[in-house]
Amino acid sequence: MPTDAQRIEQLRAEIRRHDISYYVEAREEISDRRYDALMDELKVLEAKQPLLLTTDSPTQRVAGEPLDGFVSVTHAEPMLSIDNTYSADDLREFDTRVRKMLGKTKFQYLVDPKIDGVAVSLRYEHGEFVRAATRGDGHTGDDVTANVRTIRSVPLRLGGTGHPEEIEVRGEIYWPVGAFNAYNAKRVAEGLEAFANPRNGAAGTLKQLDPNVVAKRGLAFMAHGYVHPFVEGGPERASELMGRLRDWGIPTSSYQVCDDLPAVLDAIKDWAKARSQADYQTDGMVVKVDELILREGMGATSRHPRWCIAFKYEAERAETVLREVDCQVGRLGTITPVAHFDPVHLGGTTVTTASLHNFDQVKRLDVRIGDTVLVEKAGEIIPQVVSVVAGKRPGGAKRIAQPPKCPTCGGSLLRDEGGVYLRCVNPECPAQIRRRLRFFAARNQMDIEHLGPAVIDQLVDRGLVRHFGDLYRLTKQDVVALERMGDKSADNLLAAIESSKSRGPARLLAGLGIRHVGGRAAEILVSRYGGIDAIAARGEEELTEVD
Repeated sequence: MPTDAQRIEQLRAEIRRHDISYYVEAREEISDRRYDALMDELKVLEAKQPLLLTTDSPTQRVAGEPLDGFVSVTHAEPMLSIDNTYSADDLREFDTRVRKMLGKTKFQYLVDPKIDGVAVSLRYEHGEFVRAATRGDGHTGDDVTANVRTIRSVPLRLGGTGHPEEIEVRGEIYWPVGAFNAYNAKRVAEGLEAFANPRNGAAGTLKQLDPNVVAKRGLAFMAHGYVHPFVEGGPERASELMGRLRDWGIPTSSYQVCDDLPAVLDAIKDWAKARSQADYQTDGMVVKVDELILREGMGATSRHPRWCIAFKYEAERAETVLREVDCQVGRLGTITPVAHFDPVHLGGTTVTTASLHNFDQVKRLDVRIGDTVLVEKAGEIIPQVVSVVAGKRPGGAKRIAQPPKCPTCGGSLLRDEGGVYLRCVNPECPAQIRRRLRFFAARNQMDIEHLGPAVIDQLVDRGLVRHFGDLYRLTKQDVVALERMGDKSADNLLAAIESSKSRGPARLLAGLGIRHVGGRAAEILVSRYGGIDAIAARGEEELTEVD
């Protein structure tokens, strides 16, 4: 029978092994339930033996308290951006430049997918993860260590042997497509706007002040190199470097080593066919000189390394026929024209609707009902109509008219001053009220459990709730009379509404949905003035001076 100390080390080693198997080798050896059972056993033993708790334990991924803010850190070496191109001819010019710089020196290219994520640098000291920073301006970035610790594909301690005492691993934080789609579906069900795409969602998630929020979103990490390769016995090639990272338990993308440009072009074509099957978004392929010593000699411009270039894929497009356009009313009264068209397959999914954004866009495209249109996925996630196939316009194509009044309440519409958006200005508009209530009740705001879209629709339709304050005047009799709302469900909802009173003034302010006042702005204002009444008492001039 092992001692507690021995069992703790056994559990840590087993959990780390399963993390490497899942995130690095893409093999699932045990079920989620069994993995959670191992983690629970480890938590119990560490609580029993607190002196044995270490910062690199798998149980220590999530910090206990939200952060006050992010501090800046300086990268060991600059994180430069990569020059890019969309054409094979530009790649040929790049190859010519490289060969001219290297003369007759033999070399190879490493080609790997360009993950559409957030560039980060992970620092390890003596094998232990100590810091993560965003790219920022290339020289300094934000310290996001607490958030990155929650990402299970980031090892808190390097495995294997041979890693330097200090090392900065470079790579991308991304949101796996499956996890992103599931989280977006959950947001929509809660009445929140869906994230535009995995890249924007990952960037926003890394800026969350509460690591517990980050832990629930399922982000992942993939490395493409590190910045201290020239240690004694270190790798001579990037491809060898990638192999070492995998040996240390760090996930890397699939890559190919190519002898010449024709092989590079073949690799780019092959990935174009396979990329829709990957669980991460890519917008191209990065072509790099494989030999590290040659990279050192080639150096960089003030913005880009000379030894690499990114080939960017054009967005996938398809033709379809526009059948109908309706208007949706947003939380802030924004009127958005939405196109409905014949089903079309794009990026591995079937698409039937796309936003037309605003009526200036409708006019610019000169799009009409019955037109054959080109649809693409912006950022490979959000469908949009990009143009009309003019030669296929039918005789009876119908122009899309801007509505004279709100399609929901019949209220007046006004255009933003100097802008393109049309808005319903009726604060009592039922569509706006529904959207605002969903936003107010969502997890990042007042977090009112059991107050979903179906319940909100009934409360608004019955005239029980027209303002946020009406939620707090609901009685048991009001709630229990709703459809599919039994006695226990009514009690749960009322208890959740009561519990939301403890969320604090910053979350309340953010939940009101005032334009340009999101969670971070609300925190800054409350921190400066102390409460909502104090903020409301300030003049416009003073408020606009707040950074």
